Amino acid sequence: MIKMIATDIDGTILSWNGIFSPKVVDCIRKLTDSGIKVVLVTGRMHSSTYPLAEKLNLKTPVVSYQGGLVKDFDNNILYQTQLNSTYAKEIIKWAKQKHAHINLYLNDQLYVEKDCETIRRYVKGKFVDYNVCSFDDLEIKDVNKILAIDYDDADRVSLWVEELSKKYPDLYIVKSTPYFCEIGSKDAKKSSGVEFLRKMWGFKKEEVLTIGDQNNDIELLKAGGIAVAMGNATDELKSYADYITDTVENDGFVKAVEKFVTGEKCIK
Repeated sequence: MIKMIATDIDGTILSWNGIFSPKVVDCIRKLTDSGIKVVLVTGRMHSSTYPLAEKLNLKTPVVSYQGGLVKDFDNNILYQTQLNSTYAKEIIKWAKQKHAHINLYLNDQLYVEKDCETIRRYVKGKFVDYNVCSFDDLEIKDVNKILAIDYDDADRVSLWVEELSKKYPDLYIVKSTPYFCEIGSKDAKKSSGVEFLRKMWGFKKEEVLTIGDQNNDIELLKAGGIAVAMGNATDELKSYADYITDTVENDGFVKAVEKFVTGEKCIK
């Protein structure tokens, strides 16, 4: 019996136009009404995830920063792992040498060095503000993560992931969309946040369903007794799935719930 559903957000329950379909909203409401824990697990900042949890009327803790931070609905930190300051400074230096745009997240605040189209595109629809300043003027501590972005060249992002993974094997470096290279603590994995909550609630792994669409969801799928990939998922993620559902546009999340949790139509 499934007692917990840990779900990615973007491309899984939230379409790329930033909208929850009515079927997803109703399905999650029915799950929570039945006592099943629905947990949002995302690479987003906590501050940009909380409003989405409110829209879905969820009161469960939120797993943000790829699993680097777990906060309850009263904003209490339940679990946290941060990027070592020395590593963070080295990554900042690397980005400058590569002329790569990076988002720097300190204590759940977003910093960039330039107010450019990249950051404006990134924050659109994410309920988050950003601070523009020289990173040299900041005290680099309490680093949630660093995100390197190139919206024009996905292959360049893949090369960043490959290069940094080899250079920093002690860090967790992953491609979360074709354009995002995520850099964080080795323990900032979606599996870490899910396993923390699963053990806190006393659930068995087989009582957890996990679902996602991108390579940063590989660790998420590993944490579930039933691992589901969206129809729009990467081929690599699909290779880790027990089941491949429909796409986000066709309410794949709802269809997976109907198959493995409710045993009937979630929406009638």
